[in-house]
Amino acid sequence: MPLGLGHLKGGLSSMLSTPEKSANTGTTSAAESIDDIDEIDGGSQSILMGIISQLRPGCDLSRITLPTFILERKSMLERITNQLQQPELLLEARHTADATARFVGVVKWYLSGWHIAPKAVKKPLNPVLGEHFTCYWDLPGSGERAYYIAEQTSHHPPESAYFYAIPDQHLRVDGLVIPKSRFLGNSTAAMMEGKTILTFEDLVNANKVAEAYVLTQPNMYARGILIGNLKLELGDQMVISCENLGLEARIEFKTKGFIYGTYDAIEGIIRDVNTGQELYEISGKWNEIMYLKDLATGTKTVLLDTSKAQPLPPSVRPLSEQSEFESRRLWHDVTEALSARNHEQATDAKFKIEDAQRIRAKLGNEVVPRFFKKTKAGDVLPYRIAADLSLTDPKQRAQAILALAPILPESQ
Repeated sequence: MPLGLGHLKGGLSSMLSTPEKSANTGTTSAAESIDDIDEIDGGSQSILMGIISQLRPGCDLSRITLPTFILERKSMLERITNQLQQPELLLEARHTADATARFVGVVKWYLSGWHIAPKAVKKPLNPVLGEHFTCYWDLPGSGERAYYIAEQTSHHPPESAYFYAIPDQHLRVDGLVIPKSRFLGNSTAAMMEGKTILTFEDLVNANKVAEAYVLTQPNMYARGILIGNLKLELGDQMVISCENLGLEARIEFKTKGFIYGTYDAIEGIIRDVNTGQELYEISGKWNEIMYLKDLATGTKTVLLDTSKAQPLPPSVRPLSEQSEFESRRLWHDVTEALSARNHEQATDAKFKIEDAQRIRAKLGNEVVPRFFKKTKAGDVLPYRIAADLSLTDPKQRAQAILALAPILPESQ
């Protein structure tokens, strides 16, 4: 059988990463304090040459893996937090009184996270079933905290459930990431299924229904995986909708054509779904400057300039306090080897984790999610956080979250 990417251990089967401006700073180990260096931009390295370099007479093809330079030193469960590193934009939207302006603020916040990624094309580590990751943010100037819990609820297909909340602000984010890979010759695609729901729980309509935003993701394409230089593009459509407000944004992430076009461009429209009236036009580049044009007045303003962004990385408990299935501890040997550019050691450590998962599966060891529970029929998401968040008091809600999963260091 011919060797293809689909037969490689650790193939491009989950979300690829896009170019990064900040790194997580939870601990001080080598794997967690060194940024993912841009090893391939402008270079001639390719995945194909990386694979060929591993071939030896009589070698076990099942041991062939992606070259070290393509792997990010983060699990997908941690990678999701890049989307949550600009809480000031979310809080600004939350406190905007005008409904349409509030919707625009949510669009701005959601667009603000895509540029936060490694400098080079990187693929996060595929979480194993039962793996989980928690972290928190101390929000500047407010004394408030945000909390995050993520867990791998399925391995085939890969499904990562996550939850984020700022209890003092009565807001929460629930989501599920389902990356499905497609091999496209000299490119590979990660088709990003699953949805995110942002809820402002204390903003309710006449029917006492909280204001909720349903968000989808653009798909991701890695070009030049066999021949040429690696380049990642976001492509296709992303939708943001709010039923309470009757508003919707449809944003097209443009991929560059073979001859014409440009990289990283976006075009979008915000419209009133009840009347069909188009209110705003969005344009620019998702990793540079994005513009908002008021279609009623013709006024065009800067929606977001990513060069001025100041992402706030989360804080993570030290490894000594983490259990064996928490992401940073689970993948520690892998990420340390990646930091040292030790391809063979990283591969061996990665196989050890993946082989252990296969053994558990063969033994019939059922893994039931610890932090998420199945939802009732009709819910947009198949899983929600298992904590009781019906409590209205922010302190009690925070206590319910902290009682569910270890998030803060023992000293706190």
